[in-house]
Amino acid sequence: MTTKAFYVTTPIYYVNAQPHIGSAYTTIAADVTTRFVRLQGRPAYFLTGTDENGTKIVEAAQEQGKTPIQFVNEIVGQFKEAWSQLHIEYDDFIRTTEERHIRCVQEFWRRLKQNGDIYKGIYEGWYCVRCETYWLESEVPDGLCPNPECRRPVRRAEEETYFFRLSAYQDRLLRHIEEHPNFLQPEFRRNEVVSFIKQGLRDACISRSATDWGIPVPDDPSQTIYVWFDALINYVSATGWPDEGELFHRLWPADIHFMAKDIFVRFHSTLWPCMLMSAGLELPKRIVGHGFWTADGQKMSKSTGNAYAPMEVAQALSSASGCQIDVALDALRYYLLREVPFGLDGDFSSAGLVTRFNSDLANDLGNLLNRALALAQRYFGGAVPEPGAECPLATVAEETSRVAAAALEDLAYSSALQAIWSMLAAANRYFNDQAPWRLHKEGRVEEAGAAIYAALETTRIAAVQLWPFMPHVSLEMARQLGLQEPPNSRPWSEAVRWGGLRSGTKLAPGNPIFPRIEGKKALLGLGRKEAGEKDENEVQMSTVTIDEFQKLEFRTARVQAAEPVPGAKKLLKLTISLGGEETRTVVAGIAEQYSPEELVGKTVVLVANLAPATIRGVVSQGMVLAADLDGAPILVTTEREVPPGAKVR
Repeated sequence: MTTKAFYVTTPIYYVNAQPHIGSAYTTIAADVTTRFVRLQGRPAYFLTGTDENGTKIVEAAQEQGKTPIQFVNEIVGQFKEAWSQLHIEYDDFIRTTEERHIRCVQEFWRRLKQNGDIYKGIYEGWYCVRCETYWLESEVPDGLCPNPECRRPVRRAEEETYFFRLSAYQDRLLRHIEEHPNFLQPEFRRNEVVSFIKQGLRDACISRSATDWGIPVPDDPSQTIYVWFDALINYVSATGWPDEGELFHRLWPADIHFMAKDIFVRFHSTLWPCMLMSAGLELPKRIVGHGFWTADGQKMSKSTGNAYAPMEVAQALSSASGCQIDVALDALRYYLLREVPFGLDGDFSSAGLVTRFNSDLANDLGNLLNRALALAQRYFGGAVPEPGAECPLATVAEETSRVAAAALEDLAYSSALQAIWSMLAAANRYFNDQAPWRLHKEGRVEEAGAAIYAALETTRIAAVQLWPFMPHVSLEMARQLGLQEPPNSRPWSEAVRWGGLRSGTKLAPGNPIFPRIEGKKALLGLGRKEAGEKDENEVQMSTVTIDEFQKLEFRTARVQAAEPVPGAKKLLKLTISLGGEETRTVVAGIAEQYSPEELVGKTVVLVANLAPATIRGVVSQGMVLAADLDGAPILVTTEREVPPGAKVR
């Protein structure tokens, strides 16, 4: 008996333009779901591809002085390259110009015609070339395409064509939607479909007068099959149908069709199910329509220059941070699925991407891994120390894995990532509270080792949980943890169990995976700026004169007391002595690296002549100098004991 695979599809992308982060969003979501299904030990199959027929293709090719096949071959190559760069691993890439698809579409047509559901008639009305859609007279009172994402002039059409009896399946389709509540998702889009159907389905025009580019109607060379009828069938043609062999039985029906909302109601949720009913094929189990992405509040388009290619964004992020390009691509995957709940509209901004990169990836995830690796290297010879008898993070990790798995099943990608980051936040708090550096200094070596183990093990479990979202990053985390197997080598339920990291494992720390982006809130070259305009947040390296430098006064100071600033997890209020009776209060953002206790008595370097500043209600009288080590502040101190108040030159 053939084992049914979890069959995931994206729409086939129209090749009149290059891929951008909007089209990447759908494909990344499908890739994440496919990886998660496989991580659970279930077979999965992932289909994507390109839609290459239709009038738009001919016109776009003519504009570039190319034949249609030359034009589509170039764009198809760009889609494949973009998906490879984004670490998207599909099983099949189907093109509507392939013989297997043409054969399937023509047989599909014959089946529907044999069932009496295709007839010839006269179409009289309006046609939008860009949307490849026919519209009623009442739908275009202003002569513009009613699709809010288009609004281009429509063309008057009157020609002999074939029609599909869509109206005959209205009641049957409504019953199916009612009996299968998960068939259309999310629910508010399902309601849109039901409302659309109840307005009354009209028979669909499914051919046009013959063109030189498209699939001919069987037995009638005067007609070309309408691109939307042709395109939808790709999900079946990839299974080998009409040959109902092993591949067909392994794949059909599809488990999830992913797509954007513009093709959800009229085509995938209405026309496509009725076509399948007429052909006698099962309907897909779930059809999911997500929202659109704008860029800096504007619709993505070539004319506005904000239809960013994924690699363009990744290169800007890599240049700004110094991270590997593969890490930047994974960071983009993370950002798109974390930023908004799947199904809703989202707005891409370079500043938002940088914030996620710094806060979530560099601070919460990267800093935890970096600090734990560094302390293991320093105190335990670069090997994983022994775990403690009990650790509260074990319970946190178990609950996180349960919540994240349930969210991934529901395609709630943002919720899954929020759960994982709650676990990382708990691990960072635990690490800071345990303060293994202090424990080791006090001679409590086993306790220090247990705290370091807890941080390392949490990051190992995070690497498993993040495998569907950031596969390259997940592999690099596993490598630095000294693991010989990739995070997806065992099923999710086994891999996320606490204790999988064995003590004595030789760690392999490398460069920080996520170098923090300093001094920039937007990526150079991305975002809305007039020509020649400088982003006020872009900090450029500049020089100062010796006279300007000499205006700063650096002095040594000794920490007399330290305490947390209420409501601020990164800030400490320091009482420092500058010698004699002179003391000051200074606020420093070092709470995640230093406990108040270990700071008392430490000699630091102070910028002593800064104007006072109020931070979280505390007046800070100076600035403590710290080096930036992988995004973590490390206090600058003196080589030998120096009395407080000494000038630093």
